[in-house]
Amino acid sequence: MKELTIESIRLSMMNYQRVVILREKDADRYLPIWIGAAEAEAIAVRLQDVTVARPLTHDLIRNLIEQLGGRVVYILVNDISNDTFFARIVLDVHGETMEIDSRPSDAIALAVRVEAPIFAEETVLDRAGVVLDEEGKPQPSVSVGESSRPVDPAELERLGAFKDFIESLDLEDFGDPRK
Repeated sequence: MKELTIESIRLSMMNYQRVVILREKDADRYLPIWIGAAEAEAIAVRLQDVTVARPLTHDLIRNLIEQLGGRVVYILVNDISNDTFFARIVLDVHGETMEIDSRPSDAIALAVRVEAPIFAEETVLDRAGVVLDEEGKPQPSVSVGESSRPVDPAELERLGAFKDFIESLDLEDFGDPRK
């Protein structure tokens, strides 16, 4: 498991879809995950400390967990299959650990509300992570222990939409989550 931070939320000008860009903590590997407009807004609202009149869905989920005596310990992006990411919300409820299946976008929106850490399995980062070369061009991610392993061309083709999107980004303003 590797800890991630939210680098930014972006809008693809190619197809007007949103993508949350997660960055491996203490490394230059990125994990782009396509998300819905509502989830992107839910994450951005919290990151930008925007006050809303009534609780949003993820605020409601946080309130329910807390009122029932639970606490979000962390979230984990644990798998990717056919370009679909999967996540788990790990809870502590009265000393018992529970894992709840979730879309990564909902798990991230909840994590930013409760300030829980975000993790990804190394296998997910190896398959969908992106490392930038010296020129800022994306390179397929390969874990340190597997640096001599060739990248599977079929895997690269399946992740082509991510590659096209990453290549279209202006990476100079990556530090600002509002862009």
